[in-house]
This record gives sequence, C-alpha cells and structure tokens, in this order.
Amino acid sequence: MRLTTERLVLRPLTAADAPAFAAYRSDPEVARYQGWEAPFSLAQAEEFVRDVGAADPTAPGWYQFAIEVGGVLVGDVGVGLHENGMQADIGYTVATAHQGHGYATEAVRRVLAYLFEVRGLHRVSAECDARNVRSVRLLTRLGFRQEGHRVQHTWIKGEWTDDLLFGLLAAQWRATAD
Repeated sequence: MRLTTERLVLRPLTAADAPAFAAYRSDPEVARYQGWEAPFSLAQAEEFVRDVGAADPTAPGWYQFAIEVGGVLVGDVGVGLHENGMQADIGYTVATAHQGHGYATEAVRRVLAYLFEVRGLHRVSAECDARNVRSVRLLTRLGFRQEGHRVQHTWIKGEWTDDLLFGLLAAQWRATAD
C-alpha cells in the first residue's frame, strides 16, 4: 500500500524505519498526548514495525502508514479499520523537527481520501487529549466535527485527562472535497 501527495509518500513501515521511529516517539513533546511512554526503545520500535509491517491495510485492525518526505521518515498515520469494514479510527504522529510544515494535515487528508473515495468507508473517527490544541485544529481543518467531550475520562501518565471525540462522515467529506 503506497499513497502519495505532492510532497509526501505514505507507505508501510519497514525495519529500516525503526531507529527514526524510536527517536521521534522518545521525544517527550511528541509522546505528551499519546498512549506510549518516552523513551520508546529501539527494541519497542523494531517490534512495533515488525507487527504493523505484516498487517493488511484492507483487513480489520490497525495499519500504520509511514510519512516520508524526501526519503526521511517524519511521522506516521494509523488507521484502525473496524470489523464491519465500513468505519475506522485514525491517529497521527509527526516528529517535532518536522511539525509546522503541514505534513500531518497533508498525510491525514490523503489517507482520508483513500478511506472514503477508494475503500468506500462511511465514517472515520478520531480521539485526542483535550489539551492537544494542534490536533484539535488539524481535525477541525479537515472537516471533523467534535461529537463529544469526556471529562477526566483517561488515566494516563499519572493524571486524569479529558478526551475529545471527533467524527467525519463520507457525505461530509464529499461536500468539503467538492
């Protein structure tokens, strides 16, 4: 599975990506609102890359796209396809050094186009820590609607956090893509 944009290549993660993957996931600023702890070891990265590298992007479960710019791994986009094959969850991570260039927006937009226009999904959902303002802006910019706010819902990294729930329907996607 390989998707492209003007600046990006979205492709499967490979064993060669593990060191860069471990490096950006070890950054405390990158990990702050995510479900993993920093540091993220090379062994953890190798195992993760091995597991998701073998995944089928058309089968239910999680699939991870590497975000590559000029041959450099700058982040990843995860898609969790539901068992019904008609909806998915999405998540994304970009290395600190590569944030602020629109790569996350461009990558997620391309993955959404694939999910809605090629795969024919009905709905894509996303969830984020309410304090993650940049993620909220990205989702809103791409047409997601905030559908919920779960107060002190998740115990993570020694504190209770609020979760925001977002959704995007295929019909909404088509309306904004025209």
